[in-house]
Amino acid sequence: MPHRPIGVMDVGGSHVTAALLGPSGAVAERRDARLDSGAPRERLLEQLLAPARELARPGLSWAIALPGPFDYPAGVGTFAGVGKFQSIAGVDLRFAVSAALGTSAADVHFVNDAIAYGIGEWTADVERATRFVCITLGTGVGSSFLDRGMPVESGEEVPPHGWAFLIEVDGQPLERSVSTAAIVAAYRRAAGQSRQVREIAAAASAGDPVAESVFVRAMETLGAAIAPYLSRFSTDELVIGGGMARSWSLLEVPLRAGLSREYRHLADLRIRPALLGDEAPLIGAADWVTRTTGT
Repeated sequence: MPHRPIGVMDVGGSHVTAALLGPSGAVAERRDARLDSGAPRERLLEQLLAPARELARPGLSWAIALPGPFDYPAGVGTFAGVGKFQSIAGVDLRFAVSAALGTSAADVHFVNDAIAYGIGEWTADVERATRFVCITLGTGVGSSFLDRGMPVESGEEVPPHGWAFLIEVDGQPLERSVSTAAIVAAYRRAAGQSRQVREIAAAASAGDPVAESVFVRAMETLGAAIAPYLSRFSTDELVIGGGMARSWSLLEVPLRAGLSREYRHLADLRIRPALLGDEAPLIGAADWVTRTTGT
């Protein structure tokens, strides 16, 4: 946790959150705003930095969690293939942030948002598992594989770059089977009507067999897809986060079934839903910067 106050930002496709974290690691002040990731460069930068401007103070370090493709050490992204942030592709965000917030460029740090989320959740558990995996389920499938709280992004024990969304199921990206869009599409095919994920989850919880089967199939697929990597990684704990984790009662049993289908030793793996919600990437970004820079 930071030795002194630190500014943090969490940047998503439609939102941006800025906060101040105190030495205890708790969020002391917070600002949230909508973000149009398809806006022209100047407007997008203004939206991106507006919440942080309200909290800026001289000498404050900033830790910024945002999605890739992004060169985090350089502070420049291509955002290729993500359909958002194209107007700031190639922009030196470290310079833009330092100029806007009145801080040194050396005090602006970037981290992948899924890694920040995972680190935040890792800090939330007093046991702090040695080999920890966090999967976030929402519009996509995010992931972080952590060894003592630090990301592992290469090697045979993790997916390429540590990105679970690159795992394929029947020749298709995992997100085609496990994501909010996948759940909605599967329910539409099975029930002949369109519902949002939260409505499908409510129907499943109320005993709707069609809605329940959609979640069962998706979670069994997820479990079977990530099981080889959890096994190779010698995972001690798996956390499921993101919007879909709110429906934990629907997820746990089929997820365990998928995990142990071919890897029986994973049947007893410690699994839990995320504890911190949308504060996870804020806390995780601060913790990562503190431990890597000594801030």
